[in-house]
Amino acid sequence: MQAPGGPTEDTSGGFKDGGWTVPYFDDYLGEVMAGQMSHPFDLLLGRKTYEIFAAYWPHHEAEGREINAATKFVASRTLQSLDWANSRLLQGDVVGEIRTVKQQSGPELQVHGSGNLVQTLLKHDLVDAFWLKIFPITLGSGKRLFADGTIPAAFRVTESRVSPRGVVIVNCERAGEVETGSF
Repeated sequence: MQAPGGPTEDTSGGFKDGGWTVPYFDDYLGEVMAGQMSHPFDLLLGRKTYEIFAAYWPHHEAEGREINAATKFVASRTLQSLDWANSRLLQGDVVGEIRTVKQQSGPELQVHGSGNLVQTLLKHDLVDAFWLKIFPITLGSGKRLFADGTIPAAFRVTESRVSPRGVVIVNCERAGEVETGSF
Protein backbone atom coordinates (compact mmCIF):
# COMPACT_ATOMS: atom_id res chain seq x y z
CA MET A 1 0.00 0.00 0.00
CA GLN A 2 3.06 2.26 0.06
CA ALA A 3 3.50 5.02 -2.54
CA PRO A 4 0.90 3.89 -5.08
CA GLY A 5 0.83 7.20 -6.95
CA GLY A 6 4.41 8.13 -7.73
CA PRO A 7 8.12 7.33 -7.35
CA THR A 8 8.77 9.92 -4.62
CA GLU A 9 5.43 9.73 -2.82
CA ASP A 10 6.83 7.70 0.12
CA THR A 11 10.39 6.39 0.00
CA SER A 12 10.56 5.60 3.73
CA GLY A 13 12.34 2.36 4.57
CA GLY A 14 14.21 2.58 1.25
CA PHE A 15 11.06 1.84 -0.78
CA LYS A 16 11.92 2.12 -4.48
CA ASP A 17 8.74 0.99 -6.26
CA GLY A 18 6.60 4.11 -5.89
CA GLY A 19 3.99 4.53 -8.61
CA TRP A 20 3.30 0.80 -8.83
CA THR A 21 -0.47 1.27 -9.38
CA VAL A 22 -0.14 3.63 -12.34
CA PRO A 23 0.15 0.93 -15.07
CA TYR A 24 -3.08 -0.65 -13.77
CA PHE A 25 -5.13 2.53 -13.45
CA ASP A 26 -7.69 2.90 -16.23
CA ASP A 27 -11.05 4.59 -16.85
CA TYR A 28 -12.85 1.69 -15.15
CA LEU A 29 -10.87 2.11 -11.92
CA GLY A 30 -11.28 5.87 -12.20
CA GLU A 31 -15.07 5.38 -12.28
CA VAL A 32 -14.88 3.11 -9.22
CA MET A 33 -12.92 5.77 -7.32
CA ALA A 34 -15.27 8.54 -8.48
CA GLY A 35 -18.24 6.48 -7.27
CA GLN A 36 -16.68 6.02 -3.85
CA MET A 37 -16.16 9.75 -3.58
CA SER A 38 -19.43 10.90 -5.18
CA HIS A 39 -21.36 11.24 -1.93
CA PRO A 40 -20.58 13.37 1.14
CA PHE A 41 -17.66 12.08 3.21
CA ASP A 42 -15.08 13.18 5.73
CA LEU A 43 -11.49 11.95 5.81
CA LEU A 44 -9.46 10.37 8.59
CA LEU A 45 -5.79 10.74 7.68
CA GLY A 46 -2.40 10.04 9.18
CA ARG A 47 0.23 12.77 9.14
CA LYS A 48 2.15 11.56 6.09
CA THR A 49 -0.93 11.17 3.91
CA TYR A 50 -2.24 14.52 5.13
CA GLU A 51 1.02 16.21 4.10
CA ILE A 52 0.93 14.55 0.66
CA PHE A 53 -2.73 15.46 0.12
CA ALA A 54 -2.37 19.00 1.53
CA ALA A 55 0.48 19.71 -0.88
CA TYR A 56 -1.65 18.65 -3.86
CA TRP A 57 -5.43 18.92 -3.48
CA PRO A 58 -5.84 22.58 -2.46
CA HIS A 59 -4.14 23.48 -5.76
CA HIS A 60 -6.48 21.23 -7.79
CA GLU A 61 -9.86 22.54 -6.73
CA ALA A 62 -11.80 21.44 -9.82
CA GLU A 63 -10.46 17.90 -9.68
CA GLY A 64 -10.64 17.59 -5.89
CA ARG A 65 -13.80 19.46 -4.98
CA GLU A 66 -15.06 16.66 -2.70
CA ILE A 67 -11.72 16.13 -0.96
CA ASN A 68 -11.25 19.84 -0.37
CA ALA A 69 -14.80 20.20 1.00
CA ALA A 70 -14.47 17.23 3.36
CA THR A 71 -13.53 17.66 6.99
CA LYS A 72 -10.07 16.18 7.40
CA PHE A 73 -9.43 14.57 10.81
CA VAL A 74 -5.64 14.23 11.06
CA ALA A 75 -3.90 11.96 13.57
CA SER A 76 -0.41 13.21 14.38
CA ARG A 77 2.12 13.14 17.19
CA THR A 78 4.24 15.89 15.63
CA LEU A 79 2.07 18.43 13.79
CA GLN A 80 1.01 21.46 15.80
CA SER A 81 -1.23 23.12 13.23
CA LEU A 82 -2.95 22.35 9.94
CA ASP A 83 -3.13 24.79 7.04
CA TRP A 84 -5.52 22.95 4.71
CA ALA A 85 -9.10 24.22 5.05
CA ASN A 86 -11.53 22.08 7.05
CA SER A 87 -8.75 20.17 8.83
CA ARG A 88 -8.89 19.16 12.49
CA LEU A 89 -5.90 17.82 14.43
CA LEU A 90 -6.32 14.68 16.55
CA GLN A 91 -3.65 14.39 19.26
CA GLY A 92 -3.14 12.70 22.60
CA ASP A 93 -5.62 9.82 22.92
CA VAL A 94 -6.09 9.46 19.17
CA VAL A 95 -8.04 6.20 19.55
CA GLY A 96 -10.46 7.91 21.94
CA GLU A 97 -10.77 10.91 19.64
CA ILE A 98 -11.48 8.66 16.66
CA ARG A 99 -14.14 6.80 18.65
CA THR A 100 -15.76 10.17 19.43
CA VAL A 101 -15.68 11.24 15.76
CA LYS A 102 -17.24 7.92 14.71
CA GLN A 103 -20.09 8.38 17.22
CA GLN A 104 -20.99 11.84 15.93
CA SER A 105 -23.53 12.33 13.20
CA GLY A 106 -21.97 13.28 9.92
CA PRO A 107 -21.03 11.89 6.56
CA GLU A 108 -19.18 8.66 5.96
CA LEU A 109 -15.64 8.64 7.37
CA GLN A 110 -13.07 7.42 4.81
CA VAL A 111 -9.39 6.60 5.26
CA HIS A 112 -7.10 6.95 2.25
CA GLY A 113 -3.50 5.75 2.48
CA SER A 114 -2.41 6.41 6.06
CA GLY A 115 -0.65 3.08 6.55
CA ASN A 116 0.42 3.70 10.16
CA LEU A 117 -3.01 5.02 11.15
CA VAL A 118 -4.71 2.01 9.56
CA GLN A 119 -2.64 -0.25 11.81
CA THR A 120 -3.97 1.65 14.85
CA LEU A 121 -7.53 1.38 13.54
CA LEU A 122 -7.17 -2.37 12.96
CA LYS A 123 -5.56 -2.96 16.36
CA HIS A 124 -8.44 -1.19 18.14
CA ASP A 125 -11.31 -2.65 16.06
CA LEU A 126 -12.21 0.70 14.51
CA VAL A 127 -12.65 -0.49 10.92
CA ASP A 128 -16.27 -0.91 9.80
CA ALA A 129 -15.60 -1.61 6.13
CA PHE A 130 -12.88 -1.96 3.51
CA TRP A 131 -12.91 -0.83 -0.10
CA LEU A 132 -9.98 -2.90 -1.29
CA LYS A 133 -8.24 -2.76 -4.63
CA ILE A 134 -5.98 -5.77 -5.11
CA PHE A 135 -3.48 -5.23 -7.90
CA PRO A 136 -1.96 -8.15 -9.85
CA ILE A 137 1.58 -7.44 -8.68
CA THR A 138 3.89 -8.39 -5.82
CA LEU A 139 6.51 -5.98 -4.59
CA GLY A 140 8.19 -7.85 -1.74
CA SER A 141 8.80 -4.71 0.29
CA GLY A 142 6.95 -1.70 1.59
CA LYS A 143 4.17 -1.11 4.06
CA ARG A 144 1.54 -3.77 4.63
CA LEU A 145 -2.21 -3.25 5.07
CA PHE A 146 -2.59 -6.20 7.44
CA ALA A 147 0.56 -5.96 9.56
CA ASP A 148 1.42 -7.21 13.04
CA GLY A 149 -1.18 -6.10 15.56
CA THR A 150 -4.19 -6.62 13.31
CA ILE A 151 -6.87 -8.28 15.42
CA PRO A 152 -8.80 -11.27 14.14
CA ALA A 153 -12.06 -10.01 12.61
CA ALA A 154 -14.63 -11.36 10.18
CA PHE A 155 -15.79 -9.38 7.16
CA ARG A 156 -18.61 -9.99 4.67
CA VAL A 157 -18.06 -9.24 0.98
CA THR A 158 -20.72 -6.80 -0.23
CA GLU A 159 -19.42 -6.28 -3.77
CA SER A 160 -16.65 -7.61 -5.97
CA ARG A 161 -15.58 -7.07 -9.55
CA VAL A 162 -12.45 -7.04 -11.70
CA SER A 163 -11.19 -4.17 -13.82
CA PRO A 164 -10.09 -4.73 -17.44
CA ARG A 165 -6.46 -4.50 -16.25
CA GLY A 166 -6.96 -7.15 -13.58
CA VAL A 167 -7.46 -5.07 -10.44
CA VAL A 168 -9.78 -6.92 -8.08
CA ILE A 169 -12.18 -4.50 -6.36
CA VAL A 170 -13.69 -5.91 -3.17
CA ASN A 171 -15.92 -4.08 -0.71
CA CYS A 172 -16.45 -5.75 2.67
CA GLU A 173 -18.22 -4.86 5.90
CA ARG A 174 -17.37 -5.95 9.43
CA ALA A 175 -19.22 -9.16 10.28
CA GLY A 176 -18.35 -9.89 13.91
CA GLU A 177 -15.87 -12.35 15.30
CA VAL A 178 -13.86 -14.93 13.42
CA GLU A 179 -15.61 -18.28 13.31
CA THR A 180 -13.50 -21.43 13.14
CA GLY A 181 -14.17 -25.08 12.49
CA SER A 182 -12.60 -28.22 11.12
CA PHE A 183 -13.05 -30.52 8.13
